[in-house]
Amino acid sequence: MVSEKVIEQIKTVRDTGLTNMMDVRRVQRIANDLGFYDLVILIEEEKSKYVNFIMRGK
Repeated sequence: MVSEKVIEQIKTVRDTGLTNMMDVRRVQRIANDLGFYDLVILIEEEKSKYVNFIMRGK
């Protein structure tokens, strides 16, 4: 499960409109630029959880 903090970080990255949320490397770069290190680590260590959240909202 993805934490509420990371969900908010994902939504903020999405709302920038700078990338397709399935472009995981770009999402990670934007998250890093915004200081969203929890999201950066989630993508790095548990990419499947990130993708599952994007695809299914879980």
